[in-house]
Amino acid sequence: MLSRRLCQVHKCLFLHSVKLNPVKVATLTRRIHSSAERFSDCELKDQAVQKHETEELSQSTESKHFGRLHTPVMLEEVVNCLSPQSGQCFLDMTFGAGGHTTALLEKASDITVYALDRDPTAYKIAQQLSESYPKQIRALLGQFSQSEALLISSGVEPGTLDGVLLDAGCSSMQFDTPERGFSLQKDGPLDMRMDGDRYPDMPTAADVVNALDQQALASILRTYGEERHAKKIASAIVQARSIYPITRTQQLASIVAGAFPASALYARKDLLQRPTHVATKTFQGLRIFVNDELHELFIGLKTAEKFLKPGGRLVALSFHSLEDRIIKRFLHGIDMTEKYNLGSRQKIRQALKNSSKEDDSQEFPNGKPNPKWTFIQKKVLTPQAKDNQTNPRGRSAKLRAAIKL
Repeated sequence: MLSRRLCQVHKCLFLHSVKLNPVKVATLTRRIHSSAERFSDCELKDQAVQKHETEELSQSTESKHFGRLHTPVMLEEVVNCLSPQSGQCFLDMTFGAGGHTTALLEKASDITVYALDRDPTAYKIAQQLSESYPKQIRALLGQFSQSEALLISSGVEPGTLDGVLLDAGCSSMQFDTPERGFSLQKDGPLDMRMDGDRYPDMPTAADVVNALDQQALASILRTYGEERHAKKIASAIVQARSIYPITRTQQLASIVAGAFPASALYARKDLLQRPTHVATKTFQGLRIFVNDELHELFIGLKTAEKFLKPGGRLVALSFHSLEDRIIKRFLHGIDMTEKYNLGSRQKIRQALKNSSKEDDSQEFPNGKPNPKWTFIQKKVLTPQAKDNQTNPRGRSAKLRAAIKL
């Protein structure tokens, strides 16, 4: 049985729910940074390219055509669930390119929106957009775990917000910028840090794949990427890095692809039945691990609950089962440590006993709904067919909305 560990690199705290091989924190730190020394020359070249491309991106954002950078997911549903009214105060916890925030302002112009994002590029866009709405948009730079301190320092007291939007996952801006290292379709340095260079000691995806042992890598891919072939992929990574350090996105994608027969490269299908690259889940797992996304999501939900007033609305968007499970459990008041998947025999036994009782017991373990929230929609919302056509990246989105009691 693998034990849960804290992966701490200098002052950056990673609280991962992954079950890792018993690796001491100091040992892990040493291994990550000693590995980084091996490919420092490669990174210097990458940084030169990144500086040039980042300058180009910064210039493009100054045009204020924010909508071109990112298409907001389920825009109509988000606005309807938050139902902005004149004079209200909102928190957009994942501002991105400002699509959701702009829609809220267009719906009710006399509102205040605190625009939070951990990505420095998104923060700059929020600052620029605030020039058009000087008294209504307050740009905040930080992670979910830093949001409470940021709000308080901005004069926002707990229990005063009318609505909170939490749009988990990666933005199109991050995927479409090769030097950020999120996309396996475009070559760039294997980075994946949503915070950019704000925390120089924060390990990149390259640090992780070059430093952790095979068992730890497999655990990350299995737990965060939900990758069935985690052991095979981890083995291929360890073998490849023994020859040359892994520093590029397409280099890693090729290594993962090489672990499978050619016929399996695009054998997997997405929700629209389109072929997806066999390395997609590997990239997801590494990204979630590097950015501590699941722990950040849970902290973000708790912060939203703390700062919402009674009657305030929470809208949460997720893009894969790990995120949705956390949001669902939080809103239903289910302990995050409880087992969520019953064995086949247990399922059969409960189904024979009482199917309706089974549903109630999984949603409400105490036999009654969570008294902290009432749900705006009876069922989880998903994108409409027309939305999938115009914005296929949002095809896996799930929207859960609730009102704080």
